[in-house]
Amino acid sequence: MVSRGSPFASGNALTTDISAWRFSVNTLCSLPLDEIKNDCTPRHVRMGIFSEVNPTPLAQDEVKLIAASRDVLVNVLDMDPAISVTNGFVQFVSGCPVTNSTPLAHRYGGHQFGKWCSQLGDGRAHILGEYINAKGERWELQLKGSGLTPYSRDLDGRAVLRSSIREFLCSEAMYYLGVETTRSAALIVGSDAVYRDQFYSGQIRSERAAILLRVAPSWFRFGSLEILARQGELLHLKMLVDYIIENHFNDINLLEVENRYVVLFGRIAHRTVELAVRWQSLGFAHGVLNTDNMSILGLTIDYGPFGFVEAYDSKFVPNRSDRFGKYSLDKQLDVVLWNLEKLSAAFEPFLDENQRLYASNVLKMLGGYGRRKLRSVMRSKLGLITDVEEDQQLLAMLLSMMEETGADYTMTFRQLALVNPDTMIDYDVVKNHWSLSRLMCHDYYTSFAEFYRRRLYSEGVYNDAERKERMNAVNPLYVLRNWMAQSAIEKAEQNDFSEVVLIQKILETPYSEQIEAEQHGYAASPPSLAYRLRISCSS
Repeated sequence: MVSRGSPFASGNALTTDISAWRFSVNTLCSLPLDEIKNDCTPRHVRMGIFSEVNPTPLAQDEVKLIAASRDVLVNVLDMDPAISVTNGFVQFVSGCPVTNSTPLAHRYGGHQFGKWCSQLGDGRAHILGEYINAKGERWELQLKGSGLTPYSRDLDGRAVLRSSIREFLCSEAMYYLGVETTRSAALIVGSDAVYRDQFYSGQIRSERAAILLRVAPSWFRFGSLEILARQGELLHLKMLVDYIIENHFNDINLLEVENRYVVLFGRIAHRTVELAVRWQSLGFAHGVLNTDNMSILGLTIDYGPFGFVEAYDSKFVPNRSDRFGKYSLDKQLDVVLWNLEKLSAAFEPFLDENQRLYASNVLKMLGGYGRRKLRSVMRSKLGLITDVEEDQQLLAMLLSMMEETGADYTMTFRQLALVNPDTMIDYDVVKNHWSLSRLMCHDYYTSFAEFYRRRLYSEGVYNDAERKERMNAVNPLYVLRNWMAQSAIEKAEQNDFSEVVLIQKILETPYSEQIEAEQHGYAASPPSLAYRLRISCSS
């Protein structure tokens, strides 16, 4: 059912003119607002969840559309995809004033690398408003890179082209991989200059500003609740938590369920752990798992120095700034559990002794829950159906071999599906699969192959075609490798956006072989430059 002012009913025509498109009623404005309006001066805000502040549009002389997501435009925003090439739409994304929009910058805090950092907030992002689409779904539209807010720490409020391309591509890629995530609708670039020390080396250079239009059911994070609890703003905290229940967990009865707050915490905790398991199974490292980057809906949010591991390394760290590997690939689940402990503290003012004990028990059980979930997902990556105790040994053996031989994480699982278990030790068969052939160099490869073959046959009548189908359904052929994104960025810096568009297209069907992807080597052995790439927080 369409609700709260959606202009479209199912079956109606898609909007072709942005001037005819309208936001729905902005329920976020019912939450406490900063008393000072439209003041972009960085300052410490009290007693407000949002600050009302307008975006700062990019200079309009050379604003260009880089790419847009057809799926988001059509199926989320009820827009005809042709709208993306219109001047009105480009102005919309560039931050120009919009009819019936009340732009808001969100105040939140966070634990960053284990330390409380107090006020953070949307320093270069503006939530333009809410939209209830023809399917009755509620979405919040946000511009990233849209100018100063009271929460700006870098004093320019802009985002650079390179980081914006990475987020546009990866958030859409994650969606098609089946990972819970925010979405990207459109990306533009302008002539405005921004200055960044990309690797914090003292080498500041001028870069081009870009703005990303992204959407999510909610942009609230762990830090949204943490800052209110830390500042003692308990009335506002209760209003926010009740709002979250009413709008995002409305099956938790707000008026009648005495335990609604502890139930909400449990829901958030399980969603978050399940998200981390999904990341781990794909070899994805977020890079900056601070509590201000953790969504209360269990979404992948705020793509920064992320990376998909290539030559498998359990200690993989995609963030150049993470010198001690705090957020390495193998630590993600533990970090998420630590972050959930910090979130639980924000709920404590509303919990009695029994409810606090329940929340504590939830936290104690989450580690085991996450490990069981991960074993189940990893088992499916091997095409196994039943659950037996020795599977943990089989998986550990495979990952250890991959790490010691430098076999590619994504392609090893994909190529295992291509080789019949009876021919896994035949060099003439395996040599045609570049990552599997690396794995074959390990001294224990033959033992692993026999272990795997025996395990597959133990499940009953064996059908290799069915195993391959199962494995290909959960093991992608294409992921957004850093070298792919870097190649697209370098072309985009010269106003050639073709590779951004190509990669976007390829990653919309990551589980199926595609001719163009193969021609560009997106599933081939990575070029040597891939192993030298490092990404920083600078964006």
